[in-house]
Amino acid sequence: MKPEQAISFEFIVSSIVEVDIELSLQAARAVNVSLTLRNWLIGFYIAEFELYGIDRAKYGDKLLTAVSERLEKSKLTNVAHQQLYRYVRFYQTYPQILGFVAERVQHLLPKRLASQEQILGTVSPQLDSSSNLLVQHLSYSHFERLIFTDTDKQRIFYEQQCLRGHWSVRELKRQISSFLYERTDHANQPQTTFDLTTDVKKLEIRDPYIFEFLGIKANESATETAIEHGLLKKIQDFILELGNGFCFEARQKRILIGREHFFVDLVFYHRILKCHVLIELKLGKFTHENIGQLNTYVTWYKRHMMTDGDNPPVGILLCNQKNQALVEYALAGLDNDLFVSKYLLELPSKEIIQRFLTETLKEQS
Repeated sequence: MKPEQAISFEFIVSSIVEVDIELSLQAARAVNVSLTLRNWLIGFYIAEFELYGIDRAKYGDKLLTAVSERLEKSKLTNVAHQQLYRYVRFYQTYPQILGFVAERVQHLLPKRLASQEQILGTVSPQLDSSSNLLVQHLSYSHFERLIFTDTDKQRIFYEQQCLRGHWSVRELKRQISSFLYERTDHANQPQTTFDLTTDVKKLEIRDPYIFEFLGIKANESATETAIEHGLLKKIQDFILELGNGFCFEARQKRILIGREHFFVDLVFYHRILKCHVLIELKLGKFTHENIGQLNTYVTWYKRHMMTDGDNPPVGILLCNQKNQALVEYALAGLDNDLFVSKYLLELPSKEIIQRFLTETLKEQS
């Protein structure tokens, strides 16, 4: 072996570790895909029997119970009555996965179905492409939560967020339970197609932000410092709540204006939008002085911290209470991108969220 081709002991060890990690991940993904297809096919067969079974009338409403009992006798796991119901709902919610199944395990489909080309011809290329992405990147546990969203628009929104943000199942459950969809402007937009080829080019501002992960009750006294400290201790949850693309940069960032020092509560850099995001946290109701302070910080960052390739910084003011009319007057005429949102320390009920959004829309109209 030539000297330039010689490899060291450390190289061998590091290469083996890299191989183990990569192939273990591939194996885990393969297991996830197989489990997803298995559960989809179970739902598919039960739904097919309900439509075309020659003796389906014999079982009626007790079909799932009968299937469950027979499958458990065959030593199959995760085939209880309620689980079978979820599999059927999974199939009914994602019928377009048929194209992916036909590519992978066509021999497991009923013979009455035509060739793979004909099967794929019944699925639009767009739906087929999106289902391939979902099956390859989401676990069945993700799907099991997604099938119980209220509307197709809502489900598509969470599908896209899962893929963009690489959400775990725990993160998906939290965002659904905190009504993320309702707190963004997606709820009032027409249903969008599934597209991951372009990144979102605007900052998604949520109103309200929900910090239930801090474990602070709304009726407990807490200082701004304590809340800020808690957000940094739970930085992963905080960034998840802020949205995709946020990278933490500094806390109590000191800046010099003239001969005076000032401190920005939290500074992030948004890797997708290529800009700094300054966050000021206020305990209590919004005042126009708050926005003046934030505007000053954003202007300073624009002049002193922007580098080639950066977009202008953005400011977000988080407060307990806000007068929407006062917010609009305070923001009027300002050149910087500034936003004001409420934050809540506890998960609200869906009724409270809906009432809050209705009142906010009325104030803005």
